[in-house]
Amino acid sequence: MSPSESSSPQPDPTAVPPADGDAATPAALTARAPHVPAERLVAEMVPPPRFQGARFDTYIPDAKQPSQAEAVQVLSDFADGIEGGRAPEKRRWFARKPAAPKGPRGVYLDGGYGVGKTHLLASLWHATPAPAERKAFGTFVELTNLVGALGFQQTVRTLGEHRLLCIDEFELDDPGDTVLVSTLLGKLVDAGVALAATSNTLPGKLGEGRFAAADFLREIQGLSAQFRPLRIDGEDYRHRGLPDAPAPYDDETVTRTAYRTPGASLDDFPSLLEHLSTVHPSRYGAMCDGIEAVCLTDVQAVPDQSTALRLVVLADRLYDREVPVLTSGKAFDELFSEEMLRGGYRKKYFRAISRLTALARDAGALVADGSRH
Repeated sequence: MSPSESSSPQPDPTAVPPADGDAATPAALTARAPHVPAERLVAEMVPPPRFQGARFDTYIPDAKQPSQAEAVQVLSDFADGIEGGRAPEKRRWFARKPAAPKGPRGVYLDGGYGVGKTHLLASLWHATPAPAERKAFGTFVELTNLVGALGFQQTVRTLGEHRLLCIDEFELDDPGDTVLVSTLLGKLVDAGVALAATSNTLPGKLGEGRFAAADFLREIQGLSAQFRPLRIDGEDYRHRGLPDAPAPYDDETVTRTAYRTPGASLDDFPSLLEHLSTVHPSRYGAMCDGIEAVCLTDVQAVPDQSTALRLVVLADRLYDREVPVLTSGKAFDELFSEEMLRGGYRKKYFRAISRLTALARDAGALVADGSRH
């Protein structure tokens, strides 16, 4: 068995006869456990497919929320102020050393889920006058995974050659990450790297409700000093003026749709959750390579917080790739318990619900297409 395979259960092609006798058997996410080399982790630190076309002029500010239009202007000016990608020429021995820039070396986009923070962050990446290899874009989880793959010093050397580092969904989930990221960003600022980040929590509030923030106040305040906070108000654009997500379908509809949809995967939800525990979250993106639609039967409430956090990462990767999600069982707003939605990770869970709801809405077209055949 190759490293990319696992012994997890496969979809049963006899469970429901496919509507089309020539339809291919769907893929199974539970059969995928890809190996992702460190080089790929670095090369893929670019805006995800959903945001490849994101630009400041394609961001549509809510007229009722002036902070959104303000953010576009601030970030556009910030991009203009970042030096290009060429290495500076060697100074003559008598030349003065350039003065270090004053004030924060980064911007920090704070706001609720769905106000367009990732769109703005990707727009900044595209607008910055540096070649792609001198700019990096990744989620907080992907950044910590990169450190794990390369080692701290090599990560500093690699990212220190960049002009801009964009960090999406900035989260501090444990004390180790607090110290790690604080130290990393401090060294990158010293190397002249401009920083930009998004999160649902202001820099000085990172860690609240999860661990004893006072114990890590020094590291947290150090992070806060690197950024100019930029508040973005508004409601979730994914639901602004749109109908509610479709209710879950029955197992037969989900299975038949999986068989007739090219590139679809088909898994039962409990098995997928179990499989996610065996694959490092840094590989969830690769696990979705080539998948055009995700079909899940028997969706249930997640049993514990560790499982829930893994599901959040998978939801992010599917949303980045614009992969529709078709389900049977419980609705997405029933995935997480009331206790989870009141806890320290609640913003992650609400983000996952929001994104999965948008993908479920997209998946409705797959069922509609099938009903016309």
